[in-house]
Amino acid sequence: MTTGIVKIRDDANIAEAMKKMLDNCISSLIVEDGGTYGIITRRDIVNDIIAHSLDPKEAKVMDIMSQPLLTVSPDMSIKNVSRLMVKTNVRRFPVVDGDQLVGLISDGDILKAELSRIR
Repeated sequence: MTTGIVKIRDDANIAEAMKKMLDNCISSLIVEDGGTYGIITRRDIVNDIIAHSLDPKEAKVMDIMSQPLLTVSPDMSIKNVSRLMVKTNVRRFPVVDGDQLVGLISDGDILKAELSRIR
């Protein structure tokens, strides 16, 4: 799981999202909107904004983000998270403890955990 999640407002423009992603060397941002979570990824920006020649300074995060997101709890096993990824075709899940966002788990995190387990 990755902690120290970088968030963005849903009314921010895409240019701001791009800058946050590049400045933090990350491929996604969590969008928090009144207790529910969304996500915007580099793929969303490329597919929905750049490929359609839309202006990143005009388009808003809310226009292309995925929401609502399925969340997982911190005590969910790696095996169960990976099964949920397969079933839903989702590569990242916010990790929520009660009503607190504590991290993000990705397929990359699962690969790292599995590699360290088998070494």
